[in-house]
Amino acid sequence: MADMETYARFLLGLVFVLGLILALSWAARRLNLVPGAIKLAQTGKRRLAIVEISAVDAKRRLVLVKRDNVEHLLLLGPTSETVVESGITPPESTLQSPASPSAETDSPVSGITGKTS
Repeated sequence: MADMETYARFLLGLVFVLGLILALSWAARRLNLVPGAIKLAQTGKRRLAIVEISAVDAKRRLVLVKRDNVEHLLLLGPTSETVVESGITPPESTLQSPASPSAETDSPVSGITGKTS
């Protein structure tokens, strides 16, 4: 019987601590006490989106970022970021239906050369 009482106290303590952690994290977000947390504007549409991500190799990724209907191609690595192309106008089909998946999502990336460190 003593073992059952010990387990019940342990379980009750665990539930109490987890509840306390959840309550404090909710309060911190609600009172804007979390550093670096930025609330997005509730009205209007979003201006920034990631259109597509493609792996170049094990360490680098090509990221197509869209801002205000203009796309920018970025090469992201573990220690550097490079703008490959800027000011790309998206194709007309992308402007009309941004939620539709691209037919060429699995196409390999060609034309990029460089030495990895």
